[in-house]
Amino acid sequence: MKRKLNEDDVPEEVTSTTISKPGSAFDSFGLDARILRGIQKEKFSKPTPVQSRAIPLALEGKDILARSKTGSGKTAAYLIPIIQSTLRRKSEPSYQTCISVLILVPTRELAVQVTKTAESLAAFCGQDIRVENLTRKEDDKVQRARLADFPDILVATPGRVSANLNNEALSLKDLAHLVIDEADLVLSYGYEDDLENIAKAIPKGVQTFLMSATLKTGLEILKGLFCQDPVVLELDEEEKDTGSVSQYVVRCAEDEKFLLLYAIFMLKLIKGKCIVFVGDIDRCYRLKLFLEQFGIKSCVLNSELPVASRLHIVEEFNKNVYEIIIATDESEVLGDEGHKKKRKEDGEEGEEDVQGNGEENIPEQIPENSTELKTSTGNETLNGTKTENSSEPPKKKRKGSRRDRDYGVARGIDFKNVACVLNFDLPTTSKSYTHRIGRTARAGKTGMALSFVIPKELYRKHKPTSFLTTEHDEEVLAKITKHQEKKGNIVQPYHFDMKRLDGFRYRLADALRAVTRIAIREARVRELRQELLKSEKLKRHFEENPSDLHHLRHDGELRAARIQPHLKHVPDYLLPGGSKKAIADDVGFVGIHKTSENRIRKARIYNRARGKGHKVSVGRNTDPLKTFNAKGRGKK
Repeated sequence: MKRKLNEDDVPEEVTSTTISKPGSAFDSFGLDARILRGIQKEKFSKPTPVQSRAIPLALEGKDILARSKTGSGKTAAYLIPIIQSTLRRKSEPSYQTCISVLILVPTRELAVQVTKTAESLAAFCGQDIRVENLTRKEDDKVQRARLADFPDILVATPGRVSANLNNEALSLKDLAHLVIDEADLVLSYGYEDDLENIAKAIPKGVQTFLMSATLKTGLEILKGLFCQDPVVLELDEEEKDTGSVSQYVVRCAEDEKFLLLYAIFMLKLIKGKCIVFVGDIDRCYRLKLFLEQFGIKSCVLNSELPVASRLHIVEEFNKNVYEIIIATDESEVLGDEGHKKKRKEDGEEGEEDVQGNGEENIPEQIPENSTELKTSTGNETLNGTKTENSSEPPKKKRKGSRRDRDYGVARGIDFKNVACVLNFDLPTTSKSYTHRIGRTARAGKTGMALSFVIPKELYRKHKPTSFLTTEHDEEVLAKITKHQEKKGNIVQPYHFDMKRLDGFRYRLADALRAVTRIAIREARVRELRQELLKSEKLKRHFEENPSDLHHLRHDGELRAARIQPHLKHVPDYLLPGGSKKAIADDVGFVGIHKTSENRIRKARIYNRARGKGHKVSVGRNTDPLKTFNAKGRGKK
C-alpha cells in the first residue's frame, strides 16, 4: 500500500491520529514533518483544547493570553508554533543567526521541564533548533560562551535574563517570540523590576505568549509591558470533562494525622504514586523519619536540597522508581506575601544558594514549628514585618539554612501518573490548594486529593505534633469549599473508622517518641550532606557514566531516629478484620541485599565460636577441654 506524501514529500505514517476527525489531529495545522515526528515521539494522540485554540492563532502571529488548568498541554501549545515559525524563518536566505525565542519561567524545575519538552519536540530538526537552559549553575565565562553561540530558544528566569542584559552578555534585539510561562507566578515571585528591564531590551512587534493557570488583575501589568491586543483564551468550560479530581477531607486530631498516614500506606489504601504536602522543611523530615520506623520508604523534596538532586528526584519519580514524595513549597504555604519582596536586593543570590559550599548549606538550630523565615537581607520576614526601623539594635544574623528562591513544586512541574495528592498540612489559601491538587488528574486522567483538617477545638492538644498554620484550617477549608463549588467540584468529608485503628496507637506513640527535634536536625544535616556529595562531587562522574545515575536513590533511611524493628511487623490481630487480606498482594520494591534484623546477635555468636569474647557452647561437637580458660573470664 502506498503511503500518502505530505507537502514536504515525506510519507506519512498511517496511525489512528491521521484518520481521526478533521481538525482533531496535529497534521491539520500544516506543521513541518519534523515537528509531527517529534509530536509522535511525545505520544500526543490529539490536541488538547488549549492546543486546538492556541496553535492556529499563534501560527497567524497573534499575541495570546491563555488561561488553562495544569496538565492541559500549555507548554506544547506555545512550543509547537514557535518551532514551526523558527524553522520557516531559518529557511529564508536573509536569515542571520540570533536568539529568536525567549521563554521566561519562575522556577528552575520548570525551566528544566520546558527545555526537555522543547528538545523532544525538535528532536528531528537536527541543528536547526538549538535550546539552552540559562538557569543552570555554572561559571559566568561558560554562560557567556553558551550565549555567544546564539541558541534559537533560550529558557531562563527573569532574574537571570536581566543580569545578563546588564553585563551585555545577552542581546535581544533580534527576538521574534517571547513566552512568559506561569505568568501569575512570575509576578508573585517579585520579578517586576527584571521584567521592566527585559521589556526595554526587546524590539517592538515581538509575538508574546502569556500562559497561566489563573488570570489575575496583576496580569494587566504584563499585558501593558509586552502585549498588543492579545487574544484571551479561557478554557475552563472546555476542560471540565478532560479529567477529574475526587476531593476528600478528613477531620482529625493532630497526632491522628500520623496515625492515618501510617494506616493508609501500611494497609495500601492508596494505590499508585502519592505526593504528600507538608508545611515546612522540618515537617518533611519528621514525617520521613516517622515512616522509616515502619519500613515505609519515601523521598524528601524541598528548597534546601541541591538543584541536581531535586531534578533527579522528580525525574525518577516520573519513571516509577519512587512511590511517595514528601514535598513542601514554602511560597505556597505562606501565601503570596513571601515572594512579593524585591529579589533585586538579594543580588540574585537565590540562583546560587543551594549549590555553594556544603558547610554553608547545613542548617543551624531552627525552631521546630517555625513558619516565619528571614530573607537574606535580614531586614524583612516573609510575613511582611520589617525590622530595620526598629528601636532595638539589630541582632547578629545567625547562619541558617540557605534556600533556593527559584524553587517551586506546587506549580508547573509535570509529575506524571500521580494517583493521590495528600495535604498532610492544609495550605493557607484556596489558590494554593488548587495548584497542589493540580499535580494529579493530569492529561485527562482521574485522581484523588485527600486533606487532613484540624478542628479548632483540637488545635494544640498534642503539642509534639502541632503546627502553627493548622489553627486556621477550618476557615481555609470554608474558602476552599466555596471556591471549588464555583467550579462545579465537591469537597466531600471522608469518615475513617478510628476505632478500627486503635490497635495501631501504641505503635504510633513509640514512633513519635523516637522522632525527636535532635533527630530531625541530624536528619536534615545528613540528607543535605549526602545530596551535596551526590550532586557536586560526583557530577563529572555521572556525566561520563550516565548509567550510574540511574542507580542513585534518594529514599534511603536517614537513621537519625532510634530504630525499633518491632514496628515494621504488623501482627494479624492488629489488622482490620484480623487478617492480612486487607493488604494487597503487591509488596512493592524489595532490595537485593536484604539485611537481617539479628545480624549483631549472629556476629556475637560467630565471634564467640572463634574464641573471642565470652565462651559459650555453640554446638554438640564442641570440645569443652579446648574451650576451657584456666586464667579466668576475659583473661588470656
